Amino acid sequence: MHRRNWIAGVAAGAAVVLAAALPLAPQVAAAKDSVVIAWPVDPQTWDPNRRTNPALQSLFKMVYDQPLTQTPDMKLEAALVTKWSLSEDGKTVMLDIRDDAYWHDGAKVTSADIKYTFLERGKAGHKIDLARIWRNVEDIETPSATRAVIKLNKPMPTALPWLAFLANYVVPKHHVSKVGVEGFASQPLGSGPYRVVDYQRNSRIVLEAFDKYWGPKPKIRKVTVLIIKDSSARVAAIQSGRVDFAPDVPIREVDRLGKMAALSGRIFPISRVILLQIRSDRAFADQNVRLAAHHAINKKAISKALFAGKAVPLSVVAPPGTPGYVKDFEFPYDPAKSKALLAKSGFSPEKPIKVGMASFNGVFPGDYDIARAVVSMWKKVGIEAALQVIEQPKYFELNRGNKLPEATLYSWDNAVGDPEMFTGYLMHPKLPFSAWKDMDVGGRVMKLFGVVDYDKRIAGYKDVAVYASQQGAVMPLLQSVTTWVNKTNLQVVQYNNGWVLPHKWSWK
Repeated sequence: MHRRNWIAGVAAGAAVVLAAALPLAPQVAAAKDSVVIAWPVDPQTWDPNRRTNPALQSLFKMVYDQPLTQTPDMKLEAALVTKWSLSEDGKTVMLDIRDDAYWHDGAKVTSADIKYTFLERGKAGHKIDLARIWRNVEDIETPSATRAVIKLNKPMPTALPWLAFLANYVVPKHHVSKVGVEGFASQPLGSGPYRVVDYQRNSRIVLEAFDKYWGPKPKIRKVTVLIIKDSSARVAAIQSGRVDFAPDVPIREVDRLGKMAALSGRIFPISRVILLQIRSDRAFADQNVRLAAHHAINKKAISKALFAGKAVPLSVVAPPGTPGYVKDFEFPYDPAKSKALLAKSGFSPEKPIKVGMASFNGVFPGDYDIARAVVSMWKKVGIEAALQVIEQPKYFELNRGNKLPEATLYSWDNAVGDPEMFTGYLMHPKLPFSAWKDMDVGGRVMKLFGVVDYDKRIAGYKDVAVYASQQGAVMPLLQSVTTWVNKTNLQVVQYNNGWVLPHKWSWK
């Protein structure tokens, strides 16, 4: 057999074996009001305020509501909040809450839940990322059950986009108070389109449509989510028909499976950036080494080899089409310059500098393959990277403890596209989301957080994004693409930020 045919045969055989090994999914896929989804990450916690984890946002949006949400083309629109405004000084947010929203236990959603979520949880010492995001909230007034007025002690020009972004889900005060913070993590109660009826950690989530949901009633009444972390196993599951929808499928498998009569595949760019988060100390305290590492990465080659050229190479932490993108700046691939920079610091292919590197494997398309490609490119110029695979919970633990290695491959999500949520939170040294703690770049970022003038703020972020790349403080690689394979008779709504929302789907 030709080698290509042999590889294809092995892949197909492996898919069959993996499919047979998967736990038998409930036979709900045949029903026109049910769907089975393969998902690469387990929630671990059902507290949606706890972590800004991009991979969990779609799951949380099935169960919880945000004050605002987004259209498929990423425009802000009403959700729990029907009217909203931000004062000219950026310090007062006015929110009108709908009066037809209910928690899954039948209690009504009120302004008290807004105040509890965005103020009282933080004051009570709950360890949630949301408290860091809204750290400048001074008070939240609740003149009625349907109005909340957020008072800030500092301008927050991105307050409205944040209400539709990571971790910004309204949670029920009465339920969390009853079951406790840790109890809430395992006993979810939301106001979203589905309620959780069964959850088996690292195995299965079963959701059923909530009849009192304020929005359009889902045509998909039951959603079964199988936690399948391995991308090959997700391929096997969709190929065998055990699931109806599988995300984060390798590019080559999307093309192959998409040619089958019963399946359809999609590959499209989204508002995420694949990058290397860099420490400002250890081996990368030397700017020569950082810049050499960046110049050594052939981003176009990685895109072509792993993403069929569909992932756009980046030089700043902002993809095309977002306000912070800088189209006239390019950080060049130049291995000769890499070697020259390393030589200045006494390193070479014969005498390499050793660094640590972390990566996921199967969390987003091509993650581990990208990491291995970077390790190989670095080795050619004189950087020897010890690559370790970590899971997402471990990443958050290491980052918050300032224990990540010199470089960490990550897919940085920004569903709203604002540069504060890209360069701002990535490079702010006082926040737990940043691996970079140096105040040169960090100080420039911190000054922009209170700039209310939109044009001035965007220009400032563009300048900082370029400066951060030039300093080697961050290494943007590619605009992330998302992939999925679904049964052809399942009508899936595509969101440009990558959301997977089955309550918007239907069967043909």
